[in-house]
Amino acid sequence: MPDIPAMVLNRRQDVLAWNSAAVALLTDFGALTAGERNLIRLTFLDGAYRSLYADWERSARECVAVLRMEAGRNPGDPRVTALVGELCVQDPDFRAWWGSHQVRGPRQLTKTYRHPVVGALTLDVQQLSVDTQPDQHLVAYTAPPGSPAQEALRFLLQWSAHSTDQDGARAADGTDRH
Repeated sequence: MPDIPAMVLNRRQDVLAWNSAAVALLTDFGALTAGERNLIRLTFLDGAYRSLYADWERSARECVAVLRMEAGRNPGDPRVTALVGELCVQDPDFRAWWGSHQVRGPRQLTKTYRHPVVGALTLDVQQLSVDTQPDQHLVAYTAPPGSPAQEALRFLLQWSAHSTDQDGARAADGTDRH
């Protein structure tokens, strides 16, 4: 899906795989360590990622509710416990919202981003189950056909491909393109 930002997440929202379109839209996941590749962690602790959200508070509260659901399903998961602990210590909003006990599973959403290259774009976020891997799901970001968001996304992907070719940046798999 080269024209659709997409990634595979596990139940903790760790980013397991991604395409170059997801890098163009969100962040260079390949430049992060495996421990940093968590959407909830990025939402609270990475300033550049945080600034992508037009309504950061709404998105951040969704993250807390998804993480709370996972913590309830798997209360002994040491990685969930470590993530919750890290976020409680480092972010007062997370700490307050964690205490509210809101719970929600992944669902279809519409999110508006403030991208530094293309400005505001509103995308549908589709979350699809992976039958062979029940703890994983595919997330795809799409825009309605013919919408300004579709044009902005198309421009972003073309700009990103050109920019990557020009500066020799690494591909999503970590290999050098030159």
